[in-house]
Amino acid sequence: MIAPDLPIAMELIESHNTAHREVLEDDYDHLKRRLSRSGVDADKIKQRVKRLELATPTWGAGVGGTRFAKFPMPGEPTNIDEKLEDCAVVQQLGRNTPRVSPHFPWDWTEDPAALKDKAAALGLGFDAVNSNTFQDQSDQKRSYRYGSLTHTQAPTRDQAIEHNLACIEIGRKLGSKALTVWIGDGANFPGQQSLSKSFDRYLDSAAQIYSALPNDWFMLLEHKLYEPAFYSTVISDWGSSLLAAQELGPKAQCLIDLGHHAPNVNIEQIVARLDAAGKLGGFHFNDSKYGDDDLDSGSINPHQLFLIFNELVEAEARNSARFHPAYMIDQSHNITDPIESLLSSAEAIAAAFTHALVVNRDELAAAQDANDVMAAFQTLRRAYNHDVRPLLALARVEAGGAADPIALYRKSGWRDRKAQERRRASAAPGIV
Repeated sequence: MIAPDLPIAMELIESHNTAHREVLEDDYDHLKRRLSRSGVDADKIKQRVKRLELATPTWGAGVGGTRFAKFPMPGEPTNIDEKLEDCAVVQQLGRNTPRVSPHFPWDWTEDPAALKDKAAALGLGFDAVNSNTFQDQSDQKRSYRYGSLTHTQAPTRDQAIEHNLACIEIGRKLGSKALTVWIGDGANFPGQQSLSKSFDRYLDSAAQIYSALPNDWFMLLEHKLYEPAFYSTVISDWGSSLLAAQELGPKAQCLIDLGHHAPNVNIEQIVARLDAAGKLGGFHFNDSKYGDDDLDSGSINPHQLFLIFNELVEAEARNSARFHPAYMIDQSHNITDPIESLLSSAEAIAAAFTHALVVNRDELAAAQDANDVMAAFQTLRRAYNHDVRPLLALARVEAGGAADPIALYRKSGWRDRKAQERRRASAAPGIV
C-alpha cells in the first residue's frame, strides 16, 4: 500500500508534539486519577474516542457566504482538488475526520477514479454524497423555482430524479455508501401549493431514487423547518422525515442537522425517538443562536451537544448491532479560516462525545428509576464538568496528529503558501 502524501511535514508535527508531551502526559495523569475515583477507566475512554469518525464537507473547506455578501480569503480552495488538500490538513492534525462528503454538481468530475485516487493519496476516503436540486444550474433545462422532487410538472421532477441517480452513480465509483437528499421545496404563501399533494409527489420521486440504491447503501433524508420556503417546507421536521423514511423502506434513514429546527426544540429527544423507530441515520453538526446559522459546532451551546451525545451513547448501548449513524460537520465559515473552524469543531464534537462516555450509566439509571431528579441531573453535570482536553490531545498524538492542531496549523504556514499558489475565489454570495 502506498503511503499517503500528507500535506504537513511529519517532522514538524513530531517536533511540536515533543515540546508538548511532558505537560500533556502530566495533565492526562491528573484527569485519569480523577476519573478513576468515579470508576471510569480513562485509557478505555481514550481508545473509544480514537474510533470516533466525522466527515468533513467539501463546501466547508471554503469561505462561506450569506445572501448578502461573501468575503473571500487568500488561499481558500476553488476546486475539488484544493478542497481535498485542505480536508487532508484537518484529518492529519485532528485525526478524527478521515472521510470527505462531496456535493454535486459543485464537485462534479468526469473522472471519479482519479478523484478517488487523489483522496486516497491524501489519506482520505469518501462519505455520503449530496445532491443539489435547491438551485438552478446553467446547463439544466427546467427551473426549480417552484420545486424539484415535488414540482407540479412531471418533467421537472424527472430532471431532479435523474440528478440524484447520477449522484448515486458517481458516489458508487468514489466508494461512498450513502446519498443525502435535502430539498428546499415548499411554499412562501398560503394556498400556493397543496400541502398533501406536494408530500405525495415527494414520496413518489424519492421512491424512484430509493429503488436505484445499491444494496449496501443508505438514503439519508434531511429535513429543515424553513428557508428557502418560508410558509411551508415539504420535509420540514423529523416527523415528516420519519413518515417518508418508513414509507420508502429500510435503506431510508433520517438525518438531523442541528440548525434545522424551531428555536429551543429538544433535539436530544428527537434522537431518542428516531432511534426507537430504527431510523436514526446521521447528523450534520453545527451550532446556532437565532436560526440555521451554521456556526462552528459547540461555539454557542456546547452543553446541548453533550446532551445529544448522551442520548447517542445510550442508543448505542441499547442497539449496538444496528447503530451506525453518519456524522458530518456542516458549517459556513464566513469570517474564520475554514481549516481552523473545522479543527475547532472536530475537537468540540469529540469533547461532547467524551463527556457522554464518562457518564455513570448505572448511577443515572438508578436515579431515573427512583425519580431522584437532582441525583440524575448531577450525574450528568459531573460528567460534563470534567476537563477532557488532555485525553483528546493525547488521543490525537497517539494517532499521529497534533497536540494543539490550530497552533501547529498556524506554524505550518499552510494558508500563506496556498495564497501564493491558488487563484482567488469568487466573491459571489452563497456558501460555495
